[in-house]
Amino acid sequence: MVRVGVVLLPQERWSSARARWRRAEELGFDHAWTYDHLAWRDLADEPWFATVPLLAAAAAVTDRIGLGTWVASPNFRHPVPFAKDVMGLDDVSGGRFVLGVGAGGEGWDAGVLGPAPTRGERTRRFAEFLDVLDTLLTHPVTDHAGEFYEAHAARMVPGTLARPRTPFVVAANGPRAMALAARHGQGWATYGPGTGVGDGVDAAAAQDAWWDGLARMVDAFDEVDGSGRVGRWLSLDGAPRFSLVSAEHAAEGVERAAALGFGDVVLHWPRPSGVYAGDERELERFAAELPRLQALEPAAR
Repeated sequence: MVRVGVVLLPQERWSSARARWRRAEELGFDHAWTYDHLAWRDLADEPWFATVPLLAAAAAVTDRIGLGTWVASPNFRHPVPFAKDVMGLDDVSGGRFVLGVGAGGEGWDAGVLGPAPTRGERTRRFAEFLDVLDTLLTHPVTDHAGEFYEAHAARMVPGTLARPRTPFVVAANGPRAMALAARHGQGWATYGPGTGVGDGVDAAAAQDAWWDGLARMVDAFDEVDGSGRVGRWLSLDGAPRFSLVSAEHAAEGVERAAALGFGDVVLHWPRPSGVYAGDERELERFAAELPRLQALEPAAR
């Protein structure tokens, strides 16, 4: 069975956002997400709210839908206090919280707390972050002294409702991060390859190139995750063309993702303008297709 999720950017005050999170559940989506940033790209000067209280509020007004970060990173998170946040979100949601987590990019969040790490440092930091977070969430008391983090008698009581801990969905495109996803993740998440529409590049050709590159990434992850234990999660909106430009285009994307073995597919709630711009009526039309799409079987890998 394929599960389909939707990302709601944290830009609205809760008095307005509440209805949209409820609507995501009413429409039949399997999971709903928000970004974990301090600011993001060309939206940096627009309203942008904190992730953890937003997800806690969403948990309080929903009953079934999974809730998660797409994705958290070490750019401004320390594993000890963040593990407390994860445990709290797990508790408020009744075990519905899923931790999407990645190494962190080079954008707005990277240097907010000080000089941004080099790429090599970022990879090593991510490996340590996952190790420490995993230990914290599976042990009542943790001690750790590493290159980037320390923990001294860090207590995590009573632990998460989810067992053995909150699921990790680890974002990874390159081989080192893929190895971390195979080691720590219950899921591997990707936005696909970095193929975009540039000068002189046909949009349809760029879209096809993205799917071809994604297929090669799936093959690469299969080599890392030889057991097939780790689930596959895809953000459709890593592609050059926004998924909900039409309901039909989004449905086709879910079908193609399932054919590549993705059991979870995520798209974005349309915004009025700018990034992910689209018509909310297409989201409603797409939601009518969810029962058919959720009945798809991901291709065996």
